[in-house]
Amino acid sequence: MRVDVQVASECVDLPDAELIEQWVDLATQQRSEAEVVVRLVDEAESATLNETYRQKTGATNVLSFPFDVPHGLPEGALMDDILGDLVICAPVVIKEADQQDKPVLSHWAHMVVHGCLHLQGYDHINNADANVMEGLEVKLLESININNPYES
Repeated sequence: MRVDVQVASECVDLPDAELIEQWVDLATQQRSEAEVVVRLVDEAESATLNETYRQKTGATNVLSFPFDVPHGLPEGALMDDILGDLVICAPVVIKEADQQDKPVLSHWAHMVVHGCLHLQGYDHINNADANVMEGLEVKLLESININNPYES
């Protein structure tokens, strides 16, 4: 697993790259040779990306950008298994953890796992898909002693 952590946030007490890498590894066990970029940003960058790519106003906790092979690229031209990019808004994650009375590192882990599952094709648009995705998140997080993030 190759994880490129980019810090573009002014927030302090961010999880370190090693911890982020562990969470990515946890969520991508079936793609152990994959490459993921995790970019930690502030609200302005998150809001711009959220508005540009999702047509939604304001910053959000995590955005997932799965890698799409460019049209016309010859078969086998890419030697790497590229999953894609995660953009995580540090102030939103910190604020949510406080509002939900959760340990901030547990919420960070959840956002990384959640985003990585999106990169692998999981979604929560309908209830059936949400149940599958959330069940997997809960199982993965419990394996590292983090409580179910969907329980209050």
